[in-house]
Amino acid sequence: MPSTPGTVVVLATGGTIAGTAARATQHTSYQAGALGAEALVAALPALHGTPLEAETLARLDSCDMDHATWARLLARAAEHLARPEVAGVVVTHGTDTLEETAYFLHRVLAPMKPLVLTAAMRPATALSPDGPQNLFDAVSLARAPGVRGVLVVLGGVVIAGADLRKVHGYRVDAFSAGDAGPTALLEDGALRRLRDWPAAVPHAAAARLGEPAGWPRVDIVTSHAGADGRVVDVLVAAGTRGIVIAGTGNGSVHRDLLAAARRAEAQGVRVLRASRCLLGGVVGAPAEALPSAGTLTPVQARVELLLELIAAPQ
Repeated sequence: MPSTPGTVVVLATGGTIAGTAARATQHTSYQAGALGAEALVAALPALHGTPLEAETLARLDSCDMDHATWARLLARAAEHLARPEVAGVVVTHGTDTLEETAYFLHRVLAPMKPLVLTAAMRPATALSPDGPQNLFDAVSLARAPGVRGVLVVLGGVVIAGADLRKVHGYRVDAFSAGDAGPTALLEDGALRRLRDWPAAVPHAAAARLGEPAGWPRVDIVTSHAGADGRVVDVLVAAGTRGIVIAGTGNGSVHRDLLAAARRAEAQGVRVLRASRCLLGGVVGAPAEALPSAGTLTPVQARVELLLELIAAPQ
């Protein structure tokens, strides 16, 4: 049967939004990804009658997100977004790596239709789960006229995928758009846009991704009191192609870690310097500093460096 115009495709990857616990009062130590896309949609009567398709891609706890799932998600999202009858795609995801997946999709897909990610901080079995409202909002956003780009909606707040960062490990309001601020708000069913929808040109790596097993290894190392750089030497010996250093403050790096990073560069390893602070990023740089990731968080910088390495001539 052909799909109805304005159809939204829900792609499920697991996470807390699909999690179940033994007790309704239990918000931790639950089974993430226990429910598939069909169950999530069926459990939300407010969506009944809305033209939807549901597909389960994975049942991951998103702390275990991997490149193979990213590649599969990218391929399915692109395929559905290219269908003329599809208004948009919604991705249900765990919160732990939501910001990484959102940034990856933003950089390689840059869709002209809405690709909306959503998640939850409480499992589906909780007394007051946040997932159902978030899923309803995501579907509503995906069907709203004129919306485009990779977006994330949580708690009625719409955040551009490139701006998302997780700032709390437990509270329901666990996410921020950083200095950029939210893109829009969903208020009692009405969409209030605060700034332009995200626009982007797909990264050159998008045409050269190939099989995830062949993607270069890129790691993150944190600068801290007592850092000595040995971990960088170990990573280089293990074959890493890129290292993001999550520096202190405005991206400052312990002198011993800096020396190790210079040794890595001398062996052909790409190094980027970010800030371990979730707000602000790296502003300015002395001439002798390592290359800056600017306002990107360490995990966003890792994705960016990964794509740069994939796109680089071999």
